[in-house]
Amino acid sequence: MTTIPLYPGMAPVGGDHATDVYRYAARKGAIEALEVAAADLGIGLHEMHAAVAHLVDNRLLMTEDGAGRRFVPVDPEVAAASLVSSVEREIYQRRELIDQIRERINVFRQDYTGSGRPSAPSAIEYLVGSMEVRGFLKMASDSCRDEVLVLQSSLSDADELSQAYSPLLGRGITVRIICQHRNRADLATRMRMKKLTDAGASVCTVSHIPRSAVVFDRSLVVLFGLSDGETNVARVHNHGVAQFLLDLFNHLWETATPLEGIESGYANVADDLQQAIAALMAKGYTDEVVARKLGMSVRSCRRHIASLMRDLDATSRFQAGVQAARKFLPNGA
Repeated sequence: MTTIPLYPGMAPVGGDHATDVYRYAARKGAIEALEVAAADLGIGLHEMHAAVAHLVDNRLLMTEDGAGRRFVPVDPEVAAASLVSSVEREIYQRRELIDQIRERINVFRQDYTGSGRPSAPSAIEYLVGSMEVRGFLKMASDSCRDEVLVLQSSLSDADELSQAYSPLLGRGITVRIICQHRNRADLATRMRMKKLTDAGASVCTVSHIPRSAVVFDRSLVVLFGLSDGETNVARVHNHGVAQFLLDLFNHLWETATPLEGIESGYANVADDLQQAIAALMAKGYTDEVVARKLGMSVRSCRRHIASLMRDLDATSRFQAGVQAARKFLPNGA
């Protein structure tokens, strides 16, 4: 059986034979001699010593005599309280260290602002590199109090974005996510999304999202991009931009398809996908461009195009584009 420590450096609670040894101690009231207890339990003396050591490390057994030969069981609630107090002490120590770091760094704040730089944040600030992006998203998440809206354009942004919204769900903050239909094609991705919905997030999908973005508390806008292969974000402190993105998000949300359960594949969005493919085909885009804009593989895209041509009884890609435009697009363009 796999065992997991409560925190680094602590012995796992469920070590080999630990459960049997604790039950034995509880039944007998104490373990007077390890040799006798090992014989009673039918295990070797080495295994007995290891199990007792596990239980002592996890505060479930304690010695009553100075020689350390008599072990008595401890109430699990008392043991848990003892362990938690140790963890809490470590947390407070880490918080104190964080405060000390900030205090030391803030000494240089006056030099920075005194060099002619504005002390207040500019309308648009850029951060480049995974570490800087994650650090900023962590700060933005910690200060968020009400709502987070997420536009996720690609799977490559998923890890960075999860740093922004995953911790918020446990705090009861509203999280709404719009991602692309392609997320429905991968079972592992759907399972990750299901975990988010189970935790309280609302997830919908649309055909295409041009760029990933996050809006914290209807005011702070974070736009994602790539610079020389590195993740970068632009944080925008502008009410007009924030309102525009909120309007865009709400418009997409009204037309998006909810993701319900891990079994929710492409079936529920087939018509929407065909319309999106038809619109791009009507513009004369190649299969590769259509696939890139819809965030799917070229192979999957060609499979959908073949299905669309079959449904339209088209003999050529050009004919399929024209017929699709007439069928799906009101203005035929």
